Amino acid sequence: MADIEGLLNRWQKAGVLEAESANRIRAFESEQKRPTGLRWQGMVALILGALLLACGVVLFVSAHWGNIGPGARYAIIMGMIAVFHIAGGYTRAGYYGLSTAFHAVGTLATGAAIALVGQIFNIQDHWPAAVLLWAIAALAGWILLHDEIQQSLTLLLLPAWIFSEFAFSTERHIGQSAYLGRFLFVWAILYLTASLGWRRRVVQGILFTAAAIASVCGIVSMLENWRSWSAEQTFLPLSTRLWGWTIIALLPLFIALFRLRKSMIPVTAAILFSIALPWCYRHWTQVIDHGTYRAPYTYTVPNLAAHALVTAFAVFIIWWGVHQASRALVNLGIAGFAIAVAWFYFSDVFDKVGRSLGLIGLGILFLLGGWALEKTRRGLISHMAPTDAARQEAK
Repeated sequence: MADIEGLLNRWQKAGVLEAESANRIRAFESEQKRPTGLRWQGMVALILGALLLACGVVLFVSAHWGNIGPGARYAIIMGMIAVFHIAGGYTRAGYYGLSTAFHAVGTLATGAAIALVGQIFNIQDHWPAAVLLWAIAALAGWILLHDEIQQSLTLLLLPAWIFSEFAFSTERHIGQSAYLGRFLFVWAILYLTASLGWRRRVVQGILFTAAAIASVCGIVSMLENWRSWSAEQTFLPLSTRLWGWTIIALLPLFIALFRLRKSMIPVTAAILFSIALPWCYRHWTQVIDHGTYRAPYTYTVPNLAAHALVTAFAVFIIWWGVHQASRALVNLGIAGFAIAVAWFYFSDVFDKVGRSLGLIGLGILFLLGGWALEKTRRGLISHMAPTDAARQEAK
């Protein structure tokens, strides 16, 4: 009905369908019997069953791995992948959900198989290439099966491969954390905004959840700034930085411009945010007594501008969620704003007022702040104009 509703509204606005005819179509479609699909109990059982099956296989193989020769190891690995995919193909016609779970376990097992085959034959490893092979396997599953889980794995593993290559090339250089955090954050915002209104709800949910977690990890990584752990570390070479900004900024902008234009503004804002945040820090040197000797140690912590930037971007996500009529983005922005305020309180206020006053202030902050945020969230959601993407998200 969600798909039909969007078409009916578009035809009515275009003047090719009258309201009376549209209402008759709605009434007719609402009376038709539709398959009930999987209930949530069945979905939970399938997900848990797939996870337990995968964990059991891994534990069994690892327990006997030392007693198995290279040839037998290779046969077990290939057989493990084949069994899962054959089982998925066998059950596809009768029970599509079970088939999807089998194929998902098979694709997940492929990643472990790639790593194990490299270990068996003592191949000189360039470990990001293993992620690329895994992504290709998931892409093949998506092309052949048109499956939501295979699509989700592909869309997650392809940027994971780019991230792995960049991490490998920047290893042991000053600024690695800042650049990796920039990549995580910009791509997370691209996925958060691009997945809104997708009809494939499983893909949308997986990508949205993964992107929300990646955005937090990206901010934490950017706040590592330009720390170095030894005098031998050097800054990133110019060629690596140019390549880095290509995948951090130019590639997401290209995707947003030609494929996902609704993400253009958020991606641009994320790029500007990621440029500024790693430079928002203060540092001081303190002499530490180690007993036999005293040595200076330089501390680096986020400054007030870092707190302001994170809070401002959370407000931007709330605004963009209202603009796109997306409850998920509004809720995520509200949660981000609350985390930013709590972070500022713990890092800059709590230690300065004492433990007792700090706990009292924390309680007041949670009570009044939680009430104000929830009231604001409900007000924003109630005044959002409904769109096709919002209707699809609400289903």
